[in-house]
Amino acid sequence: MKRRSLPVAAALTATAALLLTACGSGDDKSGDNDKIAGAGQAAESPKESASASGAPAGDKPDGVDVSLPSDMDLVFDWDKPKDKNEAAAMGDAANYLRAIYRGVDKRTTKDAAVTTYATGDGLHYAQVQINEWIKGGWTATGTLRHYDATTRSAPNGKSVEVAFCADAGKFYGKEIKTKKILTTKPSIEDFDYFKIVMVRFPTGTDLWQASKVFVETKAAKCQ
Repeated sequence: MKRRSLPVAAALTATAALLLTACGSGDDKSGDNDKIAGAGQAAESPKESASASGAPAGDKPDGVDVSLPSDMDLVFDWDKPKDKNEAAAMGDAANYLRAIYRGVDKRTTKDAAVTTYATGDGLHYAQVQINEWIKGGWTATGTLRHYDATTRSAPNGKSVEVAFCADAGKFYGKEIKTKKILTTKPSIEDFDYFKIVMVRFPTGTDLWQASKVFVETKAAKCQ
């Protein structure tokens, strides 16, 4: 079996309009995203510079280490939005994903990167994903590609929806004890479509945190 990049599941049930309307309330539940799917997603090199594409400067954006092992490559092949807030939210959505895989690598849900870039349901989601990898005895290896990203701001300016595709065709689970890499043939299961609602950190201007995560698995639109 090949573990899915983020062992995520759950059909995307909220409409885009509802996403941005609900993200300020904190009342929505994301329990469906606790379900676990298989594994295998990939990544690609950014089109812009590290800072423009959301890649961390020196692996320590906001003073927090989001570095990953050399065999775990998360690539964000997307363009920086012109809107300052949307660009910052997109950059920290990338850091949120790095934080999750850093937690997978470090075998903990309490790494500073996880608690920095996640809050509410986004934090719960990250903890569920990391714990599933830990319980399975896996880490990850390979290249995970994120692409076709779009951003939309809520009317109040306090939240931004970051939507994108993920291709895990070259991203695999690896058994920690045996070092065996778990691979399968490429398939529709390699493609997921994410919508992450990022909210501005209350006491800061540049830090954005993932507050909700919606995932459409086997996303044909991402092929």
